[in-house]
Amino acid sequence: MLEVKRMEPFYTKRDGARLKMVFAYQYFSIIKDEELFHFIPVEGKEIVINLTSLQIENLSEVFVFQKGSRFIRLPLYQLLLVSNIHDHLELILDELELKRGEQLLSAPSDIDLLIEELEDCNRLRLIDQALAARDEELFYRLAKELKSMEDPKVE
Repeated sequence: MLEVKRMEPFYTKRDGARLKMVFAYQYFSIIKDEELFHFIPVEGKEIVINLTSLQIENLSEVFVFQKGSRFIRLPLYQLLLVSNIHDHLELILDELELKRGEQLLSAPSDIDLLIEELEDCNRLRLIDQALAARDEELFYRLAKELKSMEDPKVE
């Protein structure tokens, strides 16, 4: 098993629901068979995390580590399987305060948005039914409810 000794992104960039962590020479190292290998950005150099699902999106990215004239090439998915990189990623996310629970509390989830959209569609369908049935009372009640959803000041 490999051990990630140091893992600090050179910089991080949030792009919507994604977090890109870019690594440079001195900020990422692993220990294999009690020997320290340092990351070199020859091939892959970033980890992209979907902040909604907390899944890594670029699992095929290949990271290269060097000690002297020896190199270790590891696809990110393999590094995830054979090392303690999860611990380091969790610490990085903690530092950036982007844990899943905090994010769900600060922004509405996709499920919440979908439920609201379905409720709005249902209200519009009920208004259409009230119009088709010429039920004036139901129509005004539903229209008032819909208006109050759009503008909370209306009662």
